[in-house]
Amino acid sequence: MHGAGNDFIVLNGINQDLSDISRAQWQKLAHRQFGIGADQILLVEKATRPDADFRYRIFNSDGGEVEQCGNGSRCFVRFVLDQGLSNKNPLRVEVAHTVLTLRSHDDGQVEVDMGMPIFDHELIPFNAEGLSTKQEFHEMLYALPLNAPAMHDSWVGVLSMGNPHAVQVVGDVESAPVLEEGPAIENHSAFPKRVNAGYMQIINRNEIKLRVYERGAGETLACGTGACAAAVSGIRRGLLDSPVKVLTRGGNLQIVWGGVIDGVVQPVIMTGPAVTVFEGETEI
Repeated sequence: MHGAGNDFIVLNGINQDLSDISRAQWQKLAHRQFGIGADQILLVEKATRPDADFRYRIFNSDGGEVEQCGNGSRCFVRFVLDQGLSNKNPLRVEVAHTVLTLRSHDDGQVEVDMGMPIFDHELIPFNAEGLSTKQEFHEMLYALPLNAPAMHDSWVGVLSMGNPHAVQVVGDVESAPVLEEGPAIENHSAFPKRVNAGYMQIINRNEIKLRVYERGAGETLACGTGACAAAVSGIRRGLLDSPVKVLTRGGNLQIVWGGVIDGVVQPVIMTGPAVTVFEGETEI
């Protein structure tokens, strides 16, 4: 399946036990030459808590398990409905640290309540000690020194959408050094659990272009949590207004965020496509 070009292997863990698959086996499945090929693997399982209909787990192409995947959550909804695993709409799904609410629309688009963005450094997690800072409207920016030739400090806004993101504004996203700087940002010592590196070009106050170098997967054609993080960061910097149309290399997403109302951080709502490419079986 794919969500705006961010592609997934989606596995039914309801009717079969897939709990003992090793990291090396996940890597092989995700390998584009020696396996099926995908940015991430989604495992659909029975819920472990009473307020959820399902649980799903996310494995990057390097075999590591991660907390959240926005484009994957939309594909999860389409998979569950198309496979007849549920006829509920909306659905509530359990991920690593929270429960998401997901709704399928008649036009094939899927709307996801991604929960509240997280700015607490300990929860992201992010260690800002020793980093230069500057305030831009409501957003604190941090200068990440990149230890590589010809690389300048990257001024980033930092937040979590269930997974950590470092978002910077660039003049032209197509010429931005995503592949050169992305790995250095992903593995920067300020991020104990690594980070997704987002590069955002402002088109107007309601539209951006975005590229994301994802931890454990490299650059993908789209990143749902990255789109949410970019929109939130841009709104907090006073550069964007909700709703924000996010143009990725794989397709378009819409992000709605109400900011902070009476001291309460509002949830982020993401809407975008979810498409089944093919179905099959494989021996593990």
